[in-house]
Parts: sequence; C-alpha cells; structure tokens
Amino acid sequence: MVFESKHPLVKHKLTLLRHVATEPKKFRELVRELAMLLCYEATADLGVNEISVPTPMGTAVGSELHDKIGLIPVLRAGLGMVDGIWEMMPSAEVWHIGLYRDEETLKPVSYYNKLPTSPTVEVCLVLDPMLATGGSAVATIDILKKWGAKRIKYVGILAAPEGIAALHGAHPDVAIHIAHIDSHLNEIGYIVPGLGDAGDRQFGTA
Repeated sequence: MVFESKHPLVKHKLTLLRHVATEPKKFRELVRELAMLLCYEATADLGVNEISVPTPMGTAVGSELHDKIGLIPVLRAGLGMVDGIWEMMPSAEVWHIGLYRDEETLKPVSYYNKLPTSPTVEVCLVLDPMLATGGSAVATIDILKKWGAKRIKYVGILAAPEGIAALHGAHPDVAIHIAHIDSHLNEIGYIVPGLGDAGDRQFGTA
C-alpha cells in the first residue's frame, strides 16, 4: 500500500524543501520536520498496552507502546530523517545500512551494515528521502528480511512511480509512506521535478 500525505503542513514544508535557493541548514531543518510529520502518519497503527498512571487528581487509564521500533536510515541521505523521529520516539533503536547508487548501472551497491546478529525490534522504519529507481529501498528491505525483520515500513519524502512500482513489486507487504509522488525519473535516474540530490543538499556537497 502507498500512503501519500495530504497534510497541509507536509505540502507547505515540501514546497520550501524543493526550492533551489533553500540553503543546507534550512534544508536539514525541513527534512527533520517532514520526517516527524510523516512518522506520525506511518505509526498510526502501532500496538499499545493499556496501563494506569497516577495523576494529581486520581488515576487515569492510558496507553504505552507495545512494539519496539527500529529506525534504519539508508546512508547517507536517510540520516537527516532520524533526529526528528527520535524526538518523538526516543526509545527507538537506530541501525545503519550503507548503500550507494552506481551512476552507470543505477543499481545499489552495499558498503556498510551495522545490524545486530538477530532482530531486536518488532517494527522497522526504513528512512530514505528519495524513492527514485527503488533499488536502494529494495536492497535494504532484502537485507532486513534476511535478518529476520517481520514488519517493515518505508518512510520517505518524494517518490517516482517507477520507484514505487519496483518496491511494491519486490515487497508488496511493505507499506510506503511518502510526502508526494512526483511525475517520473529522468534519463539519469533523478526524480522530476524532485529536489535534486537530497544527500548533497543536506550536507552542502552539491
């Protein structure tokens, strides 16, 4: 399933993020804020346990999260999404998977994997701002499933139809939460109209 956000704040912040004149500092802030908003939507179905807590006026029945959450940012662009989500879920574990796209083949190449021996969480959120060809997302989820992850969601900012088709074709059980679905990929595998290279724009290396 694909969930494209309809939230006005997401639309507003995405417009600022796209602008060619947005400087790296502001770009990083917007990525962080968008990650928080998208995470809110992506985690609406998390399991909870009922608990009672004392208040100044008595006892209230409330809820606590049942599921342990793992954040898996795809290096390096996914790093910018971690802090915003971590603020909302400070107990979430963070594991890193490093992939880069070969500019000739457009295929992902794995160079780093910091997952523990066996899964320590119930839900994995794969974080990557751009779902372009879908190669990195598919490869990351392949790694997570081989690791033993049972429930995985993809959280990103922009997606191309080609990337959605590739991810859904390889992993139809993985929900895709995205701020916006753009028009298409160009001849070098970039999302159009997109926002350029999310990693370069965050880290000032364009």
